[in-house]
Amino acid sequence: MATGADVRDILELGGPEGDAASGTISKKDIINPDKKKSKKSSETLTFKRPEGMHREVYALLYSDKKDAPPLLPSDTGQGYRTVKAKLGSKKVRPWKWMPFTNPARKDGAMFFHWRRAAEEGKDYPFARFNKTVQVPVYSEQEYQLYLHDDAWTKAETDHLFDLSRRFDLRFIVIHDRYDHQQFKKRSVEDLKERYYHICAKLANVRAVPGTDLKIPVFDAGHERRRKEQLERLYNRTPEQVAEEEYLLQELRKIEARKKEREKRSQDLQKLITAADTTAEQRRTERKAPKKKLPQKKEAEKPAVPETAGIKFPDFKSAGVTLRSQRMKLPSSVGQKKIKALEQMLLELGVELSPTPTEELVHMFNELRSDLVLLYELKQACANCEYELQMLRHRHEALARAGVLGGPAMPASGPAPASAEPVVPEPGPGPDPTKDTIIDVVGAPLTPNSRKRRESASSSSSVKKAKKP
Repeated sequence: MATGADVRDILELGGPEGDAASGTISKKDIINPDKKKSKKSSETLTFKRPEGMHREVYALLYSDKKDAPPLLPSDTGQGYRTVKAKLGSKKVRPWKWMPFTNPARKDGAMFFHWRRAAEEGKDYPFARFNKTVQVPVYSEQEYQLYLHDDAWTKAETDHLFDLSRRFDLRFIVIHDRYDHQQFKKRSVEDLKERYYHICAKLANVRAVPGTDLKIPVFDAGHERRRKEQLERLYNRTPEQVAEEEYLLQELRKIEARKKEREKRSQDLQKLITAADTTAEQRRTERKAPKKKLPQKKEAEKPAVPETAGIKFPDFKSAGVTLRSQRMKLPSSVGQKKIKALEQMLLELGVELSPTPTEELVHMFNELRSDLVLLYELKQACANCEYELQMLRHRHEALARAGVLGGPAMPASGPAPASAEPVVPEPGPGPDPTKDTIIDVVGAPLTPNSRKRRESASSSSSVKKAKKP
């Protein structure tokens, strides 16, 4: 009986090694008899993970096992952690203990250090960092023609320039080494002023016509004032430091109050402008004929500022809407204004929810907008009155204390004969008179605080009246 291998041999079919060993015919052998399958090479490249390398690190080297990894140690026999250094076959360059001199020193001092033998005789490598200041040199004739000064002699000027060359214009060191016994005692500012004046004069004399000069300028007066101010700042007492901090805090408060007043004045100006604009619109509507104007002309009316009155939303979107929705107050109106608006409507005898006809809705919204504007104007007027009253009281108090420059005004009540003027004792704390002057621009009183003060004063007067 013929086996599968015989059938494949007759049909000239080649199968895999597994199929040949088992003697079975697959479906692909019958369907594709003419296709020859390539034999896979049994030899596959295998790479061993180096010793000491973690599995996760080795897995990052490549992801496809069919391709060789792009990075692998060249020598895996010695391990991953204990790789020895590979030294070349060249000889080590010899080093030598040799002497050297520093060109920056003028005393010819000799030093020693280790250096390569091939660099023997070369200059000291760090000598290039020796940077010196180029101090100008003047002749006798130049000094007599341009640099002569009655306050300075030539010997003193030569001594100054000699020290400038020696100490590279370190004027603190120059002042310390200056010969104050032979010459006049000079300050650091005097030395700087004389040096830079001579440098500027020589630069002007030796300059080529048509070139831009960079003339050094030294302001000795400004430097003296700066040092004097620093000395005063350093010599302040703790009381003066505390007073300065107090004044700085008060200055910040004054600036904050000033910004607040400016903001309130801007808001008040917006309210006044809105009130005038609304009144002008009312007059224009009354004089105009009672004809329905097209929507384009209505849009040309001057817009009222947003802060004035109430800005009702426009329902121009598609869909069905109720006319009563146009009477609904927007969320921008606070609860305090809503309660005040309802109270004013009740005082005027107007219903809070009238019948929402076209004309009534328009007029009712305008009425509420005007009432809110009136409420804001009343509040602004009350705040201004309270602020004016507070400033008037403080002005009277300062006039009575004699702080404003005039004679001290007597108090309204009779003073006892034995009373002595109270003089504030000096101390580290702030002066009360300064506090009074600074607080002139303080925040105004609010209506609630004024009512509390009036109620407190009335209750105290009632208690005094009850006493026998």
